[in-house]
Amino acid sequence: MAQSDQYFGRLNAKAPAELSRFAFLIGKWDCDAKLMSASGTWQTYKAAWLGRYILDGYAIADEYRMLGPSGDLLVLGMNFRTYDVAKRIWNIRWLNGLAGDWTDLVSEQLGGVKVDGSSIIYAFKEPVAGHAYTRATYTAHSQTHFTWRGEKSDDAKSWSEFMIVEAHRDS
Repeated sequence: MAQSDQYFGRLNAKAPAELSRFAFLIGKWDCDAKLMSASGTWQTYKAAWLGRYILDGYAIADEYRMLGPSGDLLVLGMNFRTYDVAKRIWNIRWLNGLAGDWTDLVSEQLGGVKVDGSSIIYAFKEPVAGHAYTRATYTAHSQTHFTWRGEKSDDAKSWSEFMIVEAHRDS
């Protein structure tokens, strides 16, 4: 097994093919995160994303952390991504490492996971932010760059952007 396989794992040949949709997350990423403040101005933060295949390549775990201007930890958590072939649905959960709670990131009532070309989109009920729903869009631009966009809504019908993460592969 190559050193990168030991660190990041690899997709199991027997795993659902759908899991490869999130393969772009595998690796180490340096990120610039922009967050809309309450006053309507964008604030920029440093962040890091680290994706690995886990459980013998049947799942993906990706850790996200975001730091404040003084280096304080603002966000620390991990996503766990699996695909249920029998039900034909994604199971994606976020573990908030700072609070110790879990959030289901895919809601079939809100449309489940949608793949549109190089983008993946899903929406969920927001447990902590000042809005009711969040819609996440991942766009894989290349092997060395992807974008995560967060949009917020109070009615799951009209959406406005509140966060953008530009991720660049750490070589």
